[in-house]
Amino acid sequence: MRKLSYIIIPLIALATALSGGWFTGKGMSWYKTINLPDWTPPGSVIGFVWTVIFILTAISAIIVWNKSERTKKFKWVVALFIVNIFLNVGWSLVFFFQHQIGAAVMDAFALWLSVLLLILYMRIMAHQQGKMALYWAYIALLPYLIWTTFATYLTYAVWLLNK
Repeated sequence: MRKLSYIIIPLIALATALSGGWFTGKGMSWYKTINLPDWTPPGSVIGFVWTVIFILTAISAIIVWNKSERTKKFKWVVALFIVNIFLNVGWSLVFFFQHQIGAAVMDAFALWLSVLLLILYMRIMAHQQGKMALYWAYIALLPYLIWTTFATYLTYAVWLLNK
C-alpha cells in the first residue's frame, strides 16, 4: 500500500485541484462583476501558486504516508489532510459557485487553520520520531500556510467591498 501512495496521493491532489477548478470556472462570469481590491493578483498568478501548493502538498502527504510511524498523531495528520481537501474544494464551491462571500471567508479561515494544524502536528511527529523526512514534509507546507493567510485576507477584503 505504501508504494501505491506514489500514485494515489497525486491523483487525490489532482482531483482536488480539478474539482476546485470546475467550481471556479463556473463562477468566473460572476467574479468579473464583483468589486476586488486593487492588490488582487491576476488569475495566472493565482493558478500558478495553487499548482505549486498542490504539488508540495502531495509531496508532503507522500512523505508522511511512507515515513511516519502509525501513531495517534499520524491518524490526526491523515484526518487533517482529508479535512483540508474538503475545505479547499469547499471554498471554490461557496465563493465561485454559490457566490456566498461571507461563507467563503469562514471557509478560508478554516482552511488556513487546517494547514496550520497540519504543520504543527507534523512538526511534533518529526521531533518525536526523529525522522528528517518528516521535517521536510511540514516545511513543504509552509508556502501553503503563507498563501492561505494571504487568500483569507483577500477573501475578507472582497467580502467587505461587496457586502
